[in-house]
Amino acid sequence: MASMTIIDIAKMCGVGVTTVSRAINNHPDISEETKAMIMKVIKENHYVPNNSARNLKRSASKTIAVLIKGITNPFFNRMIQVFEKEIQRKKYSFILQRVDENQDEIDVAIELEKEKRLKGIVFLGGNFSHAKEKLEQLTVPFVLSTIGMAAEYDPHEYSSVSVDDFKESYKMVDYLCKLGHRQIAILTASMDDVSIGKLRYEGYKKALEDHGLQVNDKLVFSMKEDIESYSMENGYVVTKELLASGEDFTALFAVSDSLAVGACKAIFESGKSVPGDYSVAGFDGLDIAYYYNPSITTIRQPVEEIAEETIKILFDLIHKKTTHAHKTFPAELVVRESTVPLFR
Repeated sequence: MASMTIIDIAKMCGVGVTTVSRAINNHPDISEETKAMIMKVIKENHYVPNNSARNLKRSASKTIAVLIKGITNPFFNRMIQVFEKEIQRKKYSFILQRVDENQDEIDVAIELEKEKRLKGIVFLGGNFSHAKEKLEQLTVPFVLSTIGMAAEYDPHEYSSVSVDDFKESYKMVDYLCKLGHRQIAILTASMDDVSIGKLRYEGYKKALEDHGLQVNDKLVFSMKEDIESYSMENGYVVTKELLASGEDFTALFAVSDSLAVGACKAIFESGKSVPGDYSVAGFDGLDIAYYYNPSITTIRQPVEEIAEETIKILFDLIHKKTTHAHKTFPAELVVRESTVPLFR
């Protein structure tokens, strides 16, 4: 059985990791009631705090952490390989930390920063929406990779590397409209997603608008929150609901290739075909989109370039060669077999 971590204690207590840390370190900024509750859970579960970072001399750390939400998403596989290679090439240690869907990645990062004496952090994936005060608790440089930030965030307060999710989503839906499709469904993130999901949905809406089409809310389906985000299973389950709704549509835009693959399976099981009955398009450029039958039209992101630029910016921040930097890469519309013109 794996040893218990401070993150496990935080989950059991229903508090953040930083709150548990305050209780362990007898910090004054915590109520006696909360502290007593946390210490009781620690005692009952025989948790031994990791004091190594506090006991070691504060020698120069050479460790970079990559915090990832959605580790089962195959889109991240190649990126992680590049991160590890580039970080080790610079003679730094590499830590990959999974962050569960319901965890606060900033809390996890703060604890890792203290325990591992990090030099820098990469945040990969997820719905990144934190107050400025929260971000300021991080004392080491960090870069958001493949995470779209909403307009209300000040770009001088963080660094990022990504594609323009709004623009690239617009590109795909514009393409579907030019094929003659007028009833285009979308599989998207929940409406409270203020990052990638929102940007791709907004691109979908704008493309429809520019073609004189109104968004039909009955063709907007969000991923299930109790199923892994951006997964084939999520795409499959949600598309079954779309088909069962009886709402007419001729094309389906899924905001990730994994969702698109799941959608195709649901369509086939209903007795329909792709692209004969429905055109299906994805986003990301995963290998499976090419090898699937039919091969799936997608927006291909330059994965390796994004990963390499992420590490470059992070080390520029570490060595104080820059304050904050943002890099947006163009993506490519790759037309394959899953989309056809509408002749009806």
